[in-house]
Parts: sequence; structure tokens; C-alpha cells
Amino acid sequence: MIDDTKIKDLLEKGAGEGVYPGAVLIVARGGEIVFREATGCRSLIPESHPMEEDTIFDLASLTKPLATTLALMRLVDSNELDLDQPLVTLLPEPFSDDKHAITPRLLLCHSAGFVDWKPFYHELVNHDLEKRKGILRSKILQEPLAYVPGDQALYSDLGFMILEWVIEKASGMKLTRYLEQHFYGTLSLQKTFIIDGNRLDEYPPNAFASTEQCPWRNKVIQGEVHDENAYAVGGYSGHAGLFGTAEEVYKIIKLLREHYFGTRQDFLKPETVRTFFTRQDKVEGSTWALGWDTPSFKDSSSGRFFSKNSVGHLGFTGSSVWMDLEKDVVVILLTNRVHPTRNNEKIRAFRPQIHDLIMEDLN
Repeated sequence: MIDDTKIKDLLEKGAGEGVYPGAVLIVARGGEIVFREATGCRSLIPESHPMEEDTIFDLASLTKPLATTLALMRLVDSNELDLDQPLVTLLPEPFSDDKHAITPRLLLCHSAGFVDWKPFYHELVNHDLEKRKGILRSKILQEPLAYVPGDQALYSDLGFMILEWVIEKASGMKLTRYLEQHFYGTLSLQKTFIIDGNRLDEYPPNAFASTEQCPWRNKVIQGEVHDENAYAVGGYSGHAGLFGTAEEVYKIIKLLREHYFGTRQDFLKPETVRTFFTRQDKVEGSTWALGWDTPSFKDSSSGRFFSKNSVGHLGFTGSSVWMDLEKDVVVILLTNRVHPTRNNEKIRAFRPQIHDLIMEDLN
């Protein structure tokens, strides 16, 4: 049994102590939701509005596993893409010699050599919108590598920007269309989508959790992507741009869980999901699987009680997903911790605390 009162109290304490303005938490065990709660506010400024269970969140880097990696799973599953095929054979762009060894596998486990992040948006906004994504991709391929591919692991947005391009070339579709056709549409997701210039009209700004009082855009961000590089290229890239509710994020996670355990195989082969969920161990000390992280040996955001056979991911805006494949537990915590400022980092200490409380109750 799960102690609803203790978990609800800690969730409310997080809002009260300024860990986040608001949050939605879902806990599932054995494929069934055992706890669901919303607390706090989805916005504080310019007006305060309460958080609701169906509030739409900017999922930030959860775009990596729940959009980009999901699409790549399907392409690998259908033999349209080989994880170890060099990018130089996949993309129509000149590659410098130091990048010839880069593959989708290395990009997925953050071992391709790219730096973590760069503020491309400052220059991109000086170009016509339709040209920006192409300019961004060329710039990334011209970037000096931070290390020899395969020698280290460095979490990188740049690698996932390139993976979006890989998906386009392998599938012949934009990432948004591919996901809608093969996953989101079939799952009947109504409030999980990548904003691609037209989805804003479907929902009022108040349906979204606010993020930052952005000094660059000079406004509170609500209903558009928080990540500046994603915003500059039209609202999304392979690293950021996915929006969704906690309930619908759980639907995607449940789908992957069922395929991992082999109880269904209509979307993907179970062995494909298991491959992507397996820690790669290509670099000593790296915790990365393919597009997913696994618990670190010390100070993991998953806390102390998730088993080694777990996968998860964090998002900059305050989102996180952890799934224990041994104990069959899922914890989805969506918050707007960057509202009104990204300087609030209290979530780092709070995440493992609430994960520990949940897992202790479930054991």
C-alpha cells in the first residue's frame, strides 16, 4: 500500500517551501496508477492560478526520450535505421574527419563528442524562420568536438538536435508528423504534442503551466517552449519542444512498459525497447542507455531505492520520469520550478527525497 497522506504532505510542502510553484505527481505500480495529485499553482505572475491534474507542461528535455528516442525506436524496429551507421552516410552535409565515427548510438548515449549546449539563438533570430533549422544543423556539424567520439560521456542538447535530422532523413517526415502518425495519434493523446506553429490556437494560455519570466523575450513564458534554441527554430527541435500532461506522459510510459515486458508488441518489438533501456557502458562511469538515463551510483535524482534496472530522464523546467523495471514502479513528477526564474534549484534536493518516500512506502 502507498501512504497517500505522507506523499501528499511532502508534495504540498514542496510548493509551500518554494521548490516549485506547483506540481502534478503520478505513481503507478504493476501498470496501475496508485497515486495522483496536483498541488500549488500553474502560474504566479501576472496572476495566480491553481494547478490542475490536466495542466499542460513544457516537458523540456523529456522531449529526448518521449519524442526523439521514441521515433528512433520505431525506425530501428522497422529496420529503417541502424544504430551503428555513421552519420556521414545518413546526412547530406560535409563532415570534418573528426566526426566520421559518429553514429546514432553515440548520439543517444551522449558520447558523440559534442559540447553540452551553445546559445545559437542569438544569431539564429537574425535569419528567416524557415532557414534557421538548416543553419543550426550546419553550425553544429562545424562545431569543434569536445572529445573524441566514444571516449567520454557529456550530456548534449546538440546531439539530439542532429538526431531530429536523422529521423527526418530516415523516415521522410518531420518529427512532429512521424510521432503523430506512429504514436501520439494512435494513442489518442489530446494534450501531448510538439508545438509546431498551430497548436497554440487549440488551448488558452491558462491551460499551460507557466515557466520563466524570460529576460530575452521580455515576458512570462506560458504556452510556448521555454528553451531558447528550440524557440528560435520554430518551437521545437530534437532536444526540447514536447508538451504534455502527467496523465498522458504516463500513457506513453505505460506503452513502453508493456512492450518491455512483452505483454504487447503492436507498436514495437519487446527486444527493441529492451535494447534502448540497456545501459550502454561504452564509456567507463557513464549511466546512459539509449536516450534514457539510469540511476547513478551516488546522488541519483531517483533517490536510493530505485533498482539498477531502472530508466529515467529529467527536464530543465522541472519535469522528470523514473521507471523501475525490476520493481515495476513508475514515478512521474511534473513541476514548473523555473517559474518565475530558473535560478531556483531546490528541485535537486527534493526529487530524491520524494522518490525515497514513495519507494519506501511501496516496498
